[in-house]
Amino acid sequence: MVLSKTASESDVSIHSTFASRYVRASLPRFRMPENSIPKEAAYQIINDELMLDGNPRLNLASFVTTWMEPECDKLMMAAVNKNYVDMDEYPVTTELQNRCVNMIAHLFNAPLGESETAVGVGTVGSSEAIMLAGLAFKRKWQNKRKEQGLPYDKPNIVTGANVQVCWEKFARYFEVELKEVKLSEGYYVMDPEKAVQMVDENTICVAAILGSTLNGEFEDVKLLNDLLTKKNAETGWDTPIHVDAASGGFIAPFLYPELEWDFRLPLVKSINVSGHKYGLVYAGIGWCIWRTKEDLPEELIFHINYLGADQPTFTLNFSKGSSQVIAQYYQLIRLGFEGYKNIMENCQENAMVLKEGLEKTGRFNIVSKDNGVPLVAFSLKDNSRHDEFEVSEFLRRFGWILPAYTMPPDAQNITVLRVVIREDFSRTLAERLVLDIQKVLHELDVMPSKKDIDIQKTKSVAAAWKRFVEDKKKTNGIC
Repeated sequence: MVLSKTASESDVSIHSTFASRYVRASLPRFRMPENSIPKEAAYQIINDELMLDGNPRLNLASFVTTWMEPECDKLMMAAVNKNYVDMDEYPVTTELQNRCVNMIAHLFNAPLGESETAVGVGTVGSSEAIMLAGLAFKRKWQNKRKEQGLPYDKPNIVTGANVQVCWEKFARYFEVELKEVKLSEGYYVMDPEKAVQMVDENTICVAAILGSTLNGEFEDVKLLNDLLTKKNAETGWDTPIHVDAASGGFIAPFLYPELEWDFRLPLVKSINVSGHKYGLVYAGIGWCIWRTKEDLPEELIFHINYLGADQPTFTLNFSKGSSQVIAQYYQLIRLGFEGYKNIMENCQENAMVLKEGLEKTGRFNIVSKDNGVPLVAFSLKDNSRHDEFEVSEFLRRFGWILPAYTMPPDAQNITVLRVVIREDFSRTLAERLVLDIQKVLHELDVMPSKKDIDIQKTKSVAAAWKRFVEDKKKTNGIC
């Protein structure tokens, strides 16, 4: 005889997830719920909300990698439960990080001997790397001023107004004055001559950007080095250079190998680069490389032993995942110099395809340069009726995410749109984007301008108020 039982309401295993009470009732949003829910329901609830996010591969605002090979995805998932700082427990992961540091240091032409190891550290991104580099500069400057019996309470750093916000964070968090070289229309990077003029005895370093966030342009680090060398000789100072190569560090060695921007220049003491940008790793990895051991003050390095052995550490945080470090090593050995070169050349070619397509419309000025980070920054030739922000808004209906923004001082009257060309942005997508931009322009052309709409709204409100007043006079004789 077959025995059977009646399923209870609590037996969720026989219910469709979407028919269960867990997805039919609201969950508290800002307080932890009192009771547990099945794993299937929790997954479905979160997955459904995440569907409303934009498509990462169509997010053309971001420099951050949005695609990696499945084999690398497997390695990352296998290491997702490894804490990177447990060096004694995960010595191979630590070794892979050290290999990455040395590979990148050699890529940046660090002056290393045959058996000499590089000085560097993996970080959660270029923001942390910049904080660490800035702290090293500040401490070295303070130590020297103390030795000389000079005041050391007013350090400053010289940058262009085009720097990423992490430089402003460093200055504010660690009490360093930020001296910015203003931009000008048509010149959207730091002017080396103006930068050197701003250097004084309290300058801990000058920061040069290899790949401006605004238009992808490389700043002239070679000219900055030459001008600063001359000023140092005249004043007796030894003001160094840091290169923020967050975007350009994995581009210049492959596309512009003759360009001198790295440790080939004597005053360049440290370089940061984002592994999660053109290093081709998912978000969460950056690198800071120092020229020599002398450029990283020993007192900034902590030594701990409570995880099993003496472990040096120089980071702002402590625990972090190992997956991104392993992924960076995978990309470096999987692609090699040849693979990175091919990818960067392809990105640059697709940028040119997009640029030429935009130019053919006759509606845009190209603000970016052909040499630099593979991106296209452009502005409307005529924005009197409709502006770049409207173009950005209308493109979202096609799934594209393009940022529109104003330039920093003193070029804030310029508004641009920017498309970052990443590895997974194909020629087909570039051509499709041009077609969709043309559709948006045609749609905007037949629409009234924002100014006309505002005037019409004002007239409508005035007419409605006038009718209201007249009706009051008729009924009550008063208003």
